Amino acid sequence: MSEEIRLMKGNEAIAHSMIRSGADGYFGYPITPQSEVMETLMAEHPWDSTGMVVLQAESEVASINMVYGGAACGKRVLTTTSSPGMSLMLEGVSYLAGAELPCVIANVMRGGPGLGTIQPSQADYFQTVKGGGHGDYRLLTLAPNSVQEMVDFIPLGFELAFKYRNPVMILSDGIIGQMMEKVKLPEFTPRRTDEQIREECPWATTGCKGGRKPNIITSLELESTVMEKNNERFQAKYKKMEENEVRYEEYMTEDADYILVAFGSSARICQKTVQNARKKGLKVGLLRPITLWPFPAKVIQEHCSHVKGFYSVELNAGQMVEDVKLAVEGRVPVAHYGRMGGMLFTPDEVLENLQKTFNC
Repeated sequence: MSEEIRLMKGNEAIAHSMIRSGADGYFGYPITPQSEVMETLMAEHPWDSTGMVVLQAESEVASINMVYGGAACGKRVLTTTSSPGMSLMLEGVSYLAGAELPCVIANVMRGGPGLGTIQPSQADYFQTVKGGGHGDYRLLTLAPNSVQEMVDFIPLGFELAFKYRNPVMILSDGIIGQMMEKVKLPEFTPRRTDEQIREECPWATTGCKGGRKPNIITSLELESTVMEKNNERFQAKYKKMEENEVRYEEYMTEDADYILVAFGSSARICQKTVQNARKKGLKVGLLRPITLWPFPAKVIQEHCSHVKGFYSVELNAGQMVEDVKLAVEGRVPVAHYGRMGGMLFTPDEVLENLQKTFNC
């Protein structure tokens, strides 16, 4: 089937993208504001059209461990959740990273801490990019700022997950999940055959055909010397990600005196802030990290030669700002502006506080 242009919510779009991207299985548990993902999958009946498995597990813990099982078989598997549910999944995420299993996880963030609100937030940044589970692992993290990117990041997520044998996180929020936009859905990618999976994933538990030895997939290693070697291999893999997978978008940064750094829905708001600032004669630009990890530190460092300050704008108490400061290394001022608990800022509010902070 060919590409289609449709009007839909971000949560609906991500479900359609799963079906069209050759996904083998989705295992999830409903939680606002991402429940439409599973609802859409159930309505579309992909098990009839593509053979994709869709299963509501009994909990988030069960969901992520079902993902582990499917990924161990070399399958393209996913789960989605929202902030409290992500917290419950983190042990399984660490196991996935330790077993070097590819999968895609989407977190449509809501306000916290605790059960919090069902309104949008970006307060799971630390949890995601600093390794919310145990051990020295990393998640390659994509931050969409449109419904179209919710679509596009599913096949990209699979590509990166299998390239590095590592979980990939799509870190969205309640705004992107619930907003409606026109999107272009991709053409259908057929699910891989069992033979294709055996060829592409020789490490997977696909049965000992051809006389090969059994593949044992685990994150457990009782010998400390061997576990250290495993970790050294992981770190080398993460270094390759940092070298090859940094993604970002710039808007009017070439001559900017001040650069806003924002991701996801905050970046959409900040683009209007830049436009309003330029009308007032203020040279403001926007840097949007698309990969939150690996973080675009080098491009921030390059801008230090001409800017007077960076302003990290986030729907939280100040999390990404720490990575901005690490990148800047004290060469120019860095400040943060944010709202919490599901409250949003306006473009003019961001501009007003930028002017107050930097006296510009």
